[in-house]
Amino acid sequence: MSRLKKKAIVALSGGVDSAVSAALLIEQGFEVEALTMAVVPEAVPAGGELCEDASCSKVIREARKVADFLHIPLHTVMLEKDFRDLVIEPFLREYLAGRTPNPCVVCNRFVKFGLLQETAVKLGADVFATGHYALIRFQADRYLLHKGVDQKKDQSYFLFALQQSQLARTVFPLGFLTKDQVRKRAEAMALPVSQREESQDICFIPQQDYVAYLEAESGVGPVEGDIVHASGKVLGRHQGTWRYTIGQRKGLGIAWAEPLFVLGINAAANRVIVGEKRHLAVGALKVRDVNWLIRSHNEPFRCRCRIRYRHREAPALVTPGNDGSAEVVFDQAQEGVTPGQAAVFYQDDLVAGGGWIV
Repeated sequence: MSRLKKKAIVALSGGVDSAVSAALLIEQGFEVEALTMAVVPEAVPAGGELCEDASCSKVIREARKVADFLHIPLHTVMLEKDFRDLVIEPFLREYLAGRTPNPCVVCNRFVKFGLLQETAVKLGADVFATGHYALIRFQADRYLLHKGVDQKKDQSYFLFALQQSQLARTVFPLGFLTKDQVRKRAEAMALPVSQREESQDICFIPQQDYVAYLEAESGVGPVEGDIVHASGKVLGRHQGTWRYTIGQRKGLGIAWAEPLFVLGINAAANRVIVGEKRHLAVGALKVRDVNWLIRSHNEPFRCRCRIRYRHREAPALVTPGNDGSAEVVFDQAQEGVTPGQAAVFYQDDLVAGGGWIV
């Protein structure tokens, strides 16, 4: 006998966005179940790939509260090793190589919409849902990714690396809502997480101390090297290139006539390059491993390019390469172009594609 309802499995994080997503799908008539993941050591219980133990971690306990309130089953999948291999280790390698990675994009591509979505399918899901603020539209035999209605909250930037097979199985119930509307709906439903504060943190870094985490996990210690002005003059010493990011101003420990900013990091030469603010502006960049979400991408095209999540998109000309790369030339030079971060291309609210800045 066929099911009367389509099954939606929602990725529950214990936050208000995923909780409202689950509630909305119930209202829409779906048979809803929840799925959450354990990705850090303290979240791992003894034995088994799937865990129904609500004491596994804080995230899982909060997800359990929501699932119990909504009267839906909650499944927990153990992804600690996979998360380590796919997200944490590349994060450490990128920093030590002088780049500033974005682990959330990687997690979405390989973990949330990879391993977690695959688990949802095995559990019988017709659709996989998350609390992201974005939209998916089907047009001309292709799934297209668009910005969410709430421009301040839009999270399409973090989703540019998703593949057609992943988008085809995904729904974003919050795409047409603003954060304020979501919060009000949570309060009206009396959801147990309606007042929970929103986190901007990277989930696996305690106290958001990147340097301490990096050094503890990779085993590196202080490694002295030169801090060099853009002119070539050595101005001081650093204790490790991974302690710096492009655009950084504070903590350089250098007396200079003008404020100095980190312009570049040469991990191979163990050098941090600094200079005045005027040196920060970059007129062009190159990206690698481009994921194209539009079908026609062989010729140069105009777009607005975002080079980090909070960056205001800038008009640019993108020229695709034949090796998975693309050249981006801005109409006006942009500050804070950072190797390792993502550059995402927008045509109005459509995500045309994106790649990693080199």
